[in-house]
Amino acid sequence: MERIKTFREFYQFYLSEHSKPMTRIFHFIGTFLIFVVIVYVIWSGKERFLWYIPIFGYGFAWFSHAVYEKNKPATFKYPLWSLISDFKMFFELLTRKLKFKS
Repeated sequence: MERIKTFREFYQFYLSEHSKPMTRIFHFIGTFLIFVVIVYVIWSGKERFLWYIPIFGYGFAWFSHAVYEKNKPATFKYPLWSLISDFKMFFELLTRKLKFKS
């Protein structure tokens, strides 16, 4: 596969790799939990809980790729664009610009 050169191209690829509703739901939950942890750490001052962020962020996402999507997460080849796309997809799902069912 040819290397993707623009974020716009990558995001279309990213959405195609996240086409199943359960994959999007699990990514949404994982990203939501990241925000919960950040708010809790800010509110409580307990930075030791920051280590939950990669567990929630990657755990829910990688589980959904293995079980539902049956593909390799794009984060292995495009880590920064994948991270940005996770948050973009989260906010597009939250605002209903994007649907859980593709």
